[in-house]
Amino acid sequence: MSVWDFKRSTASVQLLVAFGRERGHAEAELLRGSGLSPAQLADPNVEIAAVRELRVIANLLRLSGDAPGLGLSAGLRYHFTAYGFWGYGLVSSATAADALRLALRFLPLTYAFTQISFHEQQGLGILRFDAPDCAENLKRFVVERDVAAAATLLHELAGPSFTLRRMALREAPPRAGTAREASMRLFGIEPVYGAASNHLAFDRADLARPLPGANPVTAAMCEQLCSELVQRRRAAISTAEAVRLYLQAPATRLPDLDGMARQLNVSTRTLKRRLHSEGTSFRLLLEDCRRALADELLRDRRLRLGAVAERLGFADLSSFSQAYKRWHGVPPSTRRATAAARRPAR
Repeated sequence: MSVWDFKRSTASVQLLVAFGRERGHAEAELLRGSGLSPAQLADPNVEIAAVRELRVIANLLRLSGDAPGLGLSAGLRYHFTAYGFWGYGLVSSATAADALRLALRFLPLTYAFTQISFHEQQGLGILRFDAPDCAENLKRFVVERDVAAAATLLHELAGPSFTLRRMALREAPPRAGTAREASMRLFGIEPVYGAASNHLAFDRADLARPLPGANPVTAAMCEQLCSELVQRRRAAISTAEAVRLYLQAPATRLPDLDGMARQLNVSTRTLKRRLHSEGTSFRLLLEDCRRALADELLRDRRLRLGAVAERLGFADLSSFSQAYKRWHGVPPSTRRATAAARRPAR
C-alpha cells in the first residue's frame, strides 16, 4: 500500500503547524502552497491527500533552516489521541502484540510516509522504517518523525517500564557545532547514526505484556471502525489524478514514465493504457506539472538554473530553456531577471 493511495485527517497538519508556531513561524507561511486553510484544519470532517501534508513539512523545514533533529522533536507530539480510532484501538488491545498486529494492519490510518514493517531477531522485536522517495531533507524529517512517533506510542502503550534497546537512523550524524533540537536523547537512549537501516529495537518478550487499558469490547469496535475508515479513505481517484498528486509532492527530481509506474506499483504498459483510457498521457501530465513548478523554483534565487532544470527532470539546461520559452515566450533566465527587477528595494 502507498501513502498516495489514501486520504488522511488534518490532525497531523495541526500538530505540525502548532509545532512550527512555537518556533516563531507564521501559520500562513507554514500552510503556503498546501491549499489548506486554518478553517479546514479545524474541521474534523476534512480529509486531505498526503501531498498536502508533505508541502507543510517542506515549509516547516525551509522556515527552520533544516534544523538537525527537527523530525525527532516533532515526532514526540504524536500521542495515541492524535490517531482517532486507530490510536484507541491500540491502547484497548489485550497485549502489546495484539496492538502491533492492529497497528500494522491499518497503517494507512496513520500519518507515516515511511514503509513500516516488523520482524524478530535474536530475542528482539524490530520495527523498520524504509524512507520514501523524496528530497533528502524531507526524507530525513519524515524518517525521524515516524521513528520518534512510534517510540512515543510504544511507551504510551506499555507504560514507563518499557525499554527501547536501540534507535537507529541511516542518516549521518549532525555536524559538530550545529544547533540541535533540544536533546537528541529519546526515552533513555541516543540515536545511532549511519546505521544500515532505520529501526527501533525492543525486547521481544515485551510484546506479551498485558496492556493497562485493555478492553475487548472497545478493541473490537475500534477494529471494525478502522476497517470501515480504511475503505472510505482509499482515494477513489483516477489514475491521472494519482499521477498529478505524486508529481506535486516535493521531491529531488520528477520521475520519468518508468519511475512513475514503479511508484504506483503497476507496469509501464498498464500505466500508459490507463492514462490513455482517461484521455491523457504521462507526457501531458508531466508537462503541466513542469510548467506550474518552474516559476515556483525560479523564484528561489538560491537555485541555479541548472539545478531547476534537474529538479524538473530535464536532461540539461538547454532542454529546459527550450521548453520554458515554448511555454512563456522567453527563456527562464529572462523571466528570473525580470522578476528580480520588479522586486521592490528594501
